[in-house]
Amino acid sequence: MKAPRKHVRTHRQEQLLELVVHDTYKSKRKLPEPARCKECGALWRRGRWSWAAAPAGAHAGLCPACKRIRDRFPAGYVALQGEFFDAHRDEVLGRVRRCEAAEKRGHPLERIMAIGADGQGVLVTTTGAHLARRIGDALKHAYKGELDYRYSKADNLLRVRWSR
Repeated sequence: MKAPRKHVRTHRQEQLLELVVHDTYKSKRKLPEPARCKECGALWRRGRWSWAAAPAGAHAGLCPACKRIRDRFPAGYVALQGEFFDAHRDEVLGRVRRCEAAEKRGHPLERIMAIGADGQGVLVTTTGAHLARRIGDALKHAYKGELDYRYSKADNLLRVRWSR
């Protein structure tokens, strides 16, 4: 007669599942191809957005970046502060615009939403976290200063603070 087996917990059973956060601005289903954003003109083809001429008969839609802009719901915030920034405001903001232009060339969903004054300097809002990070890195490389990143995985949001 066999002895009863004891239940042994395996590593797999003890593993905790991580909560998966979904970006509400990503499409929940595939768009019909090709599709053209009616706001900015970006083209959805082969599973990605790009800057290309839309073929005849392309479906109309709205890209995630234009949805974020319409809803005023940024994915990135870049705070620019300090005496150096105050003295070189136009130069620094020019660098910020050049970062956007370079990123936007290959990634249509990475754009600046707004540049506005806040209590201590200027706040730049972006449609994507990648652009916010690129702006912070470019300012640190060009002008040194203090750079701080705060990423909220739950909110899919990046806050960057640069000061000098």
